[in-house]
Amino acid sequence: MSESESIKVAVLGASGYSGYELIRILLNHKKSELVCVTSRAESGKSISEVFPRLRGDAKADVLIFEEPESKNIIKSGASFVFLALPHGVSAEFADPLLDAGLKVIDLSADFRIKSPSIYEEFYGSAHPAPTRLKEAVYGLPEIRRNEIAKASLIASPGCYPTSILLPLLPLIRNRLVDFSSIHVVSMSGTSGAGKSPNPELLFAQCNESVRAYSVPKHRHLSEIEQELSLEAGEPILISFTPILMPVNSGIATIIHATGKNIDNCESVYDALNSAYSDCPFIRILEEGVPPDTKNVTGTNFIDISCAFDKRTNRLILMSAEDNLIKGASGQAVQSFNLMCGFDEITGLLS
Repeated sequence: MSESESIKVAVLGASGYSGYELIRILLNHKKSELVCVTSRAESGKSISEVFPRLRGDAKADVLIFEEPESKNIIKSGASFVFLALPHGVSAEFADPLLDAGLKVIDLSADFRIKSPSIYEEFYGSAHPAPTRLKEAVYGLPEIRRNEIAKASLIASPGCYPTSILLPLLPLIRNRLVDFSSIHVVSMSGTSGAGKSPNPELLFAQCNESVRAYSVPKHRHLSEIEQELSLEAGEPILISFTPILMPVNSGIATIIHATGKNIDNCESVYDALNSAYSDCPFIRILEEGVPPDTKNVTGTNFIDISCAFDKRTNRLILMSAEDNLIKGASGQAVQSFNLMCGFDEITGLLS
């Protein structure tokens, strides 16, 4: 696809938090034309009725949410479709849409895990489309840029995995840490749980409260360990503690690991800078400077830094991202740009 083409796109499950961010980004994307949005709950309403913040946008005022049916997507003329649907549901739509020749970018977990048995272990049901797993590319643009560009099916990474893998993979590749020593704590805003009603996410429950959840086996562990193990060429298990913060969005991640033959951060920064020198959305901060979610919310950036604890010979990697953008919708559009041959920053910085 050439730089001059405008690509018709559709968004399924467009009324959720990630769906909103996809719509917002795509409406301002110079190379895409949003032609179809679906939502069972909001069918018949315009985008701007569902999302008043988008009032006045010519497309948002007239494009109507449709029922989530494959035939509606195909009829719209879209050549790309973003699936912002729950796990287990996305795969049911991906299969017929791929058969119809559309390219699919899935924001759910359905195609991230290469092993159907591990998917079932972590997600509690049999994989709905195991025959598609081989063709799915894990959509972490900074790591799989070339594979993404050639793919028809993208499994866009989860929010926690993005915040963990991007700081950690260069260290795994260069064997700078003891693989058995990795412990991660990640703190996320409440939007990470989605838009479905949940008593635990009521304001009175979340406000002035910080608590761990899904300990010790959060679902995202499956893809984190899969990608770390692929990079290492051997199995890696980590400890992971997710924590809910009383903020709308943002993830702050802290990774502790024992260093191997290092006593400072110099080799860590060499590995990070070498891996990400041409990556427009990764910002490497100075040693010891903690990334702050306030500096990344609303953007597709991820900020990364490192500190070294000489007392314990432990590295402390830190990152911050917006869970709805770099951890979901923005990253999906990044993959879209690569698949179309567009500049990676289109719609995200320009």
